[in-house]
Amino acid sequence: MTYIDMHCDTLLTAFSTNAPDGILSLPEAALDLRRMDNHVAAQFFAVFLPPRSSFAREGISEDISDLEFIERMRDIFISSIEKYSGVEFARSSNEISANMSRGISSAVLTMEDGRAVNGDLDMLRKFHDQGFRAIALTWNMENCFGYPNSKNPEEMSLGLKPFGKDAVRYMQDIGILVDVSHLSDGGFWDVSQICQKPFIASHSNCRALSPSPRNLTDEMIRSLADKGGVAGLNFLPGFIESDTSSRKTSAQSIALHARHMADVGGIECVAIGTDFDGFSGELDVDDCTKMELLFSELKNQGFSSDDIDKIARYNVLRVMKDAIS
Repeated sequence: MTYIDMHCDTLLTAFSTNAPDGILSLPEAALDLRRMDNHVAAQFFAVFLPPRSSFAREGISEDISDLEFIERMRDIFISSIEKYSGVEFARSSNEISANMSRGISSAVLTMEDGRAVNGDLDMLRKFHDQGFRAIALTWNMENCFGYPNSKNPEEMSLGLKPFGKDAVRYMQDIGILVDVSHLSDGGFWDVSQICQKPFIASHSNCRALSPSPRNLTDEMIRSLADKGGVAGLNFLPGFIESDTSSRKTSAQSIALHARHMADVGGIECVAIGTDFDGFSGELDVDDCTKMELLFSELKNQGFSSDDIDKIARYNVLRVMKDAIS
C-alpha cells in the first residue's frame, strides 16, 4: 500500500551534504525519489529554515539570506524531480490522484517556519506561485506569525500576532495549507477559530500519550477534527513515548497514537507525517520502504482496511481538496 507523508526534512539533508543527485538518490537519508517508487503516493518535502545561529553547522553560508536559501532548496527539489520520470511535482489533490492512477509518485513542496514571509502578505502569494502548498507558521522561535510551542506556560499561551491572523485568512483564501505543528497552544486556538477550511498539524502526535509540547491535547485533536483537518503521525521517539527523552520507538507505539487520535477525533483526522530526516533514533520504520510495518500494527489496533486507506492516503487528499482544490 502506498501512503502520503506530510513532512520530511530530506531537502536539508541533501543541501547539508552537498549531495550530487539532490534528493534523487540519497542513500544516507530515510527516503529519496528512487525509493519512493511503489511505496510513497505523495511526499511533502519541507524547505526548513534552520535558526540563523546554526547555519554554519548545517553547511549554510552565513551571508545567504532566508529568501536565497529557500530558492536554493527549491532548486534542489525541482532539479531532482526533473531528472526522474517516476515522480512529478504536484500542487493539488487532483494532480496527486492523477499521478496515483498512472503509478507515479508525487512531490509536494512545503515550508517549515514562515519567518521569511516577514510580515508581508505579498510574500505568501509569491510562495504560492512558486508551488508551496503548506507552511508551518513557526518552528521553535517567535516570528511574524506568532510564537512557538514551549515548556514555558506563559509563552505557550501566547496567540497569533495581528499579522499572523491576517496571514492565516489569506493562506486559506489563496490555497496554502495552514500548518500548526510547532505552534504555541494559544496560536493553535487562534488558527482553529479563524479557519473556515481545514488546517493541518503536519507532524504532531497525542500529548495524552507523550507529554511533549509539540504534541496535541485531546481538545486540540477534537477541534482540528471539527474543522476537517488532519494530524500526521510523527515518528520521533520523544514525541511517541511517555519518556520524552527516549531515542527508541516501535511501529506498535506509533499505532497507539493513531488509535488514541481516532478515538478522540475520529478516523478522518489521522494521517502520516513521519518527520523523516529531521531526527535520529532507533525505529522499526526507519525509511520509506518499511511503512507496511506500521500498517500491520494499525490492523492489530482494530483499524479496518478502509480505515488504514484513510490514514495512509485519503484523509490528506480530502483536506487538500477542501483547502487547496
